Amino acid sequence: YIEVNTMKKITYFHLNSCPYCKNANKAIEELRAENPEYNNIEIDMIEENEHPEIIEKYDYHAVPCMWIGDQKIYEAHLFEKYGECKEQVRKVFEAAK
Repeated sequence: YIEVNTMKKITYFHLNSCPYCKNANKAIEELRAENPEYNNIEIDMIEENEHPEIIEKYDYHAVPCMWIGDQKIYEAHLFEKYGECKEQVRKVFEAAK
């Protein structure tokens, strides 16, 4: 019997200078500390400015933005509070499980 990792990879678009992305990064760290199983979920972090050829294939307007496959699970909005961000990141992790 071979156990196959059925967890899906998260594609995470961000900007290094974005305060909302810093919140999302903090939420990822906190959620992984609270839920060790989340550490098994791979996150492909894509810095917008460094990979325009990748981001042009995705339809979104704001970062942080997280996808699983071709489905957008989370896209931040202006004035988003940290608690809201963390809850959205939790939903992404749960969708990836």
